[in-house]
Amino acid sequence: MTKINPVAGFLLVEPQKQDTTTSSGIVLPESNQNKPQQGKILAVGDSVYKDGREISSPCKINDIVVYSEWGGKEYKENNVNLLLLKFDDIMAIIK
Repeated sequence: MTKINPVAGFLLVEPQKQDTTTSSGIVLPESNQNKPQQGKILAVGDSVYKDGREISSPCKINDIVVYSEWGGKEYKENNVNLLLLKFDDIMAIIK
């Protein structure tokens, strides 16, 4: 797996690949593809404290989540694209 352990308040996500072909069979050029906005949680940082309140992760390892389009910091490990996101960047958990 990965050697990265996110610090408090952060999550490590593996973005899911986007389809490059439409349902009608049209192949989209790379310049027309959107940045992925969902991925799998690989690691979860500890809770963070803000204004005296504990804020824990909204998700757990192996959850599939939807996150904000421009959130996080991209990181590459062993030719795998990863993303470090703040807890606040998670918008939904896909069940």
